[in-house]
Amino acid sequence: MKRIAATPLTHAAFAPFGDVIEVAGDPDKIINQGQCGRFHDRAEMDFSDGRAGISLFNANPRALPYQLDMVERHPDGSQAFIPMTHQPFLVIVALDENGKPGEPVAFITTPGQAVNYHRGTWHGVLTPLHGPGLFAVVDRIGTGTNLEEFWFDTLYEVVS
Repeated sequence: MKRIAATPLTHAAFAPFGDVIEVAGDPDKIINQGQCGRFHDRAEMDFSDGRAGISLFNANPRALPYQLDMVERHPDGSQAFIPMTHQPFLVIVALDENGKPGEPVAFITTPGQAVNYHRGTWHGVLTPLHGPGLFAVVDRIGTGTNLEEFWFDTLYEVVS
């Protein structure tokens, strides 16, 4: 078994895989009679066809150390995971190496962070670290297969 140390999620470290969505810095615009800061266009949704849809996921919480045996990707659309609680979650991603995932890396979000995986990015399954594991997910709704899975021959153990 190979070991992966999960690190804090940052924009720079996550940039090859997608977007970190969070309230950071000053708002782009003040709206609603000065009562609301809008942090505008924080993720690039990308679909080959179909349309954007919002689904709700309710995932069972997991714990560290976490055993990683599989990653998946969606070749026809990006996928955003937006927690509906103020709890951190585990994010696992890997760069593509000739149609297969490279060495996985792991991040732990801080409360208030969300992620958007770029289209075709290898990633682990939804992995909340606390319950309830309720997330809004924005992704492609359309026909055709938009899921590829890769099962590792050697398992990984993700630790903090």
